[in-house]
Amino acid sequence: MIARLMKLSAAICAGALMAGCAVKPPKNVDYTAFKASKPHSILVLPPLNSSPDIGATYSVLSQVTMPLAEAGYYVIPVSLADETFRQNGLTVAGDIHQVPVPKLREIFGADAALYITVTQYGTKYMVVDSATIVAANAKLVDMKTGATLWSGSAAASNNEGGNNSGGGLIGMLITAALKQIINNATDAGYKVAGTTSARLLSAGHPGGLLYGPRSPKYGTD
Repeated sequence: MIARLMKLSAAICAGALMAGCAVKPPKNVDYTAFKASKPHSILVLPPLNSSPDIGATYSVLSQVTMPLAEAGYYVIPVSLADETFRQNGLTVAGDIHQVPVPKLREIFGADAALYITVTQYGTKYMVVDSATIVAANAKLVDMKTGATLWSGSAAASNNEGGNNSGGGLIGMLITAALKQIINNATDAGYKVAGTTSARLLSAGHPGGLLYGPRSPKYGTD
């Protein structure tokens, strides 16, 4: 029985490794509207949360400013925007995403609004491993016209490049259980969310955002 379990776990690990190493070809993105709009400033709305973890929204929101700023954009301070929504009775991301774009522009004066949805956030226990995964998608909307300028998605895991070699099947199972406990106790999702945000919102890679006007690379992509 142990031998069968070991063979099964090896097959699962091999399949997971192959899936993890698979590289998706970059999608073809039409940047015509993006280049015509030339946004300078971005308002980031509190992300929608499709995961069961209630902390996902603000874990991601707190880490989107840096990649956007490094890409060359001025970002409306997320804490200021969040407080403004609260002062106007909007405390739920779903309600905020329903606010008409012209109204958002009237209040914040930004060129574009970034709508983010967190599709996965938290630690998952698998057969012989445990991993914290954060996945999200986003779209950038022109606040003057309401047109979508760009959309993308990204994901990250704290188990990327990891392996479970050594210790046999029992050791692998114990290690996976311990990792899950540690990940849940330390909110490993927060750190992983930073990696996801960087991958999602950094400029200069296929399918990503264009460089903004504050970047020395503006207009080169």
